[in-house]
Amino acid sequence: MHVMKLALATGVLALALAGCTAKEDRVTFDGLYFKTKSHKVDDDRSRFTVEVDRVSQSLDAAREAGGYEGTRYCITNFGTSRIDWAVGPDTPPQALQVVKDTLIFQGECNP
Repeated sequence: MHVMKLALATGVLALALAGCTAKEDRVTFDGLYFKTKSHKVDDDRSRFTVEVDRVSQSLDAAREAGGYEGTRYCITNFGTSRIDWAVGPDTPPQALQVVKDTLIFQGECNP
């Protein structure tokens, strides 16, 4: 019983720390850090969105961060870096979607 409690506590601690990224381990773009999130669309994991916070720091760097996050998402879920972007890093600036300082990309992993 004691071993199970210790294992559970260790697992919870590992999960808590997994969300933390040491400052020196963060990936930066043009020297700037952007918090990014990727989410599947509906039940189809191949279709996804990427959110990049604090786009006002630098649009170009935020676009790079979004492309990086999309690539990471597809490699993690499908083992490929091929993405068909509906709105992505190469989209003209006037066609990008920015909501409350968050850049939003939409794409589909193309295995």
